[in-house]
Amino acid sequence: MRRLSRLKSRGLVVYGPIFWTQAEPLFLNLPSTQFTHLVIPRAEHSISRAAISPNALKVLYRLKESGYQAFLVGGAVRDLLLGITPKDFDVATNALPEEVRRLFRNCRLIGRRFRLAHVHFGREIIEVATFRAAAAPEREDAESSEADPEAEANTAAADESEHRAIDSTGRILRDNIYGTIEEDVWRRDFAANGLYYNIEDFSIWDFVDGVSDVRARRLKLIGDPQTRYREDPVRMLRAVRFAAKLDFSIEPGTEQPIGQLANLVDGVPPARLFDEALKLFLSGFGAKSYRLLLQYGLFEHLFPLSAAAFALPPYAYAQQMLELGLANTDARIAEGKPVTPTFLFAVLMWGAVLREMNEQQAGPAPDLAQLMQACDKVLRAQQSRVAIPRRFAVPMRELLMLQPRFNRRSGVKSLSLLQHPRFRAAYDFLLLRAQVGVADPELAQWWTDIQLLPQEERVALVQARPAEPAPDGKSGAPRRRRRRRRGGTARS
Repeated sequence: MRRLSRLKSRGLVVYGPIFWTQAEPLFLNLPSTQFTHLVIPRAEHSISRAAISPNALKVLYRLKESGYQAFLVGGAVRDLLLGITPKDFDVATNALPEEVRRLFRNCRLIGRRFRLAHVHFGREIIEVATFRAAAAPEREDAESSEADPEAEANTAAADESEHRAIDSTGRILRDNIYGTIEEDVWRRDFAANGLYYNIEDFSIWDFVDGVSDVRARRLKLIGDPQTRYREDPVRMLRAVRFAAKLDFSIEPGTEQPIGQLANLVDGVPPARLFDEALKLFLSGFGAKSYRLLLQYGLFEHLFPLSAAAFALPPYAYAQQMLELGLANTDARIAEGKPVTPTFLFAVLMWGAVLREMNEQQAGPAPDLAQLMQACDKVLRAQQSRVAIPRRFAVPMRELLMLQPRFNRRSGVKSLSLLQHPRFRAAYDFLLLRAQVGVADPELAQWWTDIQLLPQEERVALVQARPAEPAPDGKSGAPRRRRRRRRGGTARS
């Protein structure tokens, strides 16, 4: 009753299990039938508590023991059914965020657009979301921010308009209207992600036939696809990501509107698209994600300058470089080796940088200043679509600026390249260029071999080579330093 009175005080009227505002209905996507769900008992599914994070179990049990509903939700349930170890364990509950924080001293509240509780256990974070009304965005689409105690106090007294905001295209900007589990399922994106594991009796609650979709390895949007994509265009990118990651097919009704609505991605905040780009390309299935982005016309909305360059014959090889780079990245991830966004964005941007240099009429041997100007111009333009943070943009530019230096192999000074902090990434980039035929394979082999030689042999090797032009196109011969006159002012 206390919870019911709180909801009524926010302008909500309760009809059975469904909440409606006095101003307008919340559930334009919902079917006309009453909410029903299939309860799959523990004996009939494969999820074991032994496969669930102990910290997630602590959160689930404490919520249950405090009188709240507590469910493991979303991708974690899907992955456990597939026999995959989930990356994250997310919890849904009927406890409000402030009530969750009172239960856990190690809890912080985050988010303006989508209020969440983060329960910290060292480096692991268990995310706890309150059941929400049907149109609220997914967990992964939250915009995190530091908790503001004063803002939290004001939230309870805020009216309906402060809790919910939608732009002219139908995209949800903010939605903190709380509901029930029956409503919460309708805010989730795909049926395969709309499953709830109940800690009370270890059953799975399935409102949308999600278990069937998991078994069929199929992605199907919950609700009308056109409306759901307009609410949040990132769902189109998520469809690609899940299809690539899980080797799922995309159900025809879910697939059909993507090409028509792909331009809506242009209106998504660039910071969100950066996060989504990392998930697409640096999670071990980047090559397949790229092919699907091309298939559905989404890549050009993430990286328009790169897509435009790939379409022109002189830069088509840059697309081949990207495909090879993504395949190499996927292999490194499979082997447990580290990867960096710096290298990814360098490969993504290279074609656009070369095109910009040619439009500057840099000539066959452009100098470093022209290369730097082209990098900076392409990066500035890219920031309006996918915001690349400075911590990746600066080393990416350094990596590209090192490419002309590989051509210089004479003189002891050329060996300083081996000590550069970006050498390894720049060397890998050189190998990619050689692999697609735009860098001399002998050059790549020379830099491969010299890394294996002792220092004395390296010095002897570079000293034996004839002088070569410096990277800026000027003579490679050292300039004689002008002797500085010491003393006071000149005599009169």
